[in-house]
Amino acid sequence: MAEQRRSQRPSGDGPRRSGGRPSTGGKPAGGKPTGGRSAGSKPAAGSSRDKSAKSNERSTKWTPDEGRSTGKGSSRSTGRPPGGGKGPDRRNSDRSAPRGGAGREKPARTVDQATYDGPELPSEVTGAELDHSIAAQLKGLPEKLANRVARHLVVAGMLVDSDPELAYQHALAARARASRIAVVREAAGETAYAAGHYAEALAELRAAKRMNGATAYLPIMADCHRALGKPQDALKLAKSPGVANFGPEAKAEMTIVEAGARRDLGQMDAALRTLELAPLMSKSRSPWVVRLRYAYADALAAAGREQDALAWFHRTYSIDSEELTDASERAEALEKQLG
Repeated sequence: MAEQRRSQRPSGDGPRRSGGRPSTGGKPAGGKPTGGRSAGSKPAAGSSRDKSAKSNERSTKWTPDEGRSTGKGSSRSTGRPPGGGKGPDRRNSDRSAPRGGAGREKPARTVDQATYDGPELPSEVTGAELDHSIAAQLKGLPEKLANRVARHLVVAGMLVDSDPELAYQHALAARARASRIAVVREAAGETAYAAGHYAEALAELRAAKRMNGATAYLPIMADCHRALGKPQDALKLAKSPGVANFGPEAKAEMTIVEAGARRDLGQMDAALRTLELAPLMSKSRSPWVVRLRYAYADALAAAGREQDALAWFHRTYSIDSEELTDASERAEALEKQLG
């Protein structure tokens, strides 16, 4: 999942909470890296990300009682004593309450129940939009349950850029139903990261990694450590053996996080060296090259090397055809500063 969505995420001037990547350098206000990297699920290619209409489907109500499916035997679900409410309690309550049940309030949902219910699902999302490789991981669930989980994952993928908090709530609803499936924990972790819940993101991605052994989560996990004020732990992950097997894009992500951790520790020279060892002059115009160049320009500016920073902001802008960064604005500001 992380690999599938990685190329869809833009980089920014330092990344963005609503959909960027591990941060490019120094942390923004609040000590948090800006940007979530990928959603735990994605709609199939070509599916819409527009805001969906409200669904007519009612959420499945969770109660811990076995009588939930029949509506009997659960004081939580009916608001009455077990056994159909017969006896003194029923008579007393009937005398004091208006006829027809008027005035009786439904018991409030607990936090766990509300999480299980999840946000309302758009009626047009069927679950079939889920990527086939992800849907295959849900095959072990009962059909109805698998469909519900799939729908929450699809919506989480649709919203992770525009409304990461709501995407996270959908991912939590999926996790409440299928917490032993790695892709579901991945979804919860990556949407938590996008929403700025870094401790939760780290816990969920650790769980996913234990389940499937994937190393694709390492850059985002390292950036979570940075956000939590533990740059040394981020550096440990950056030196993990699995990083050596990363492709160019994943290596670039980890390099950006590693350089940011060095900056967190005040090691500006080490941060610059880390970035200088990366393929900054690659002929590719892929987003990961744009991000690397931007991170290097930003680090140069932070180190007081304005002329060098200006040159690299221009190099960034020259390949940033999709305007994923604000390199043009940064260059313009530096030009004015330098006269």
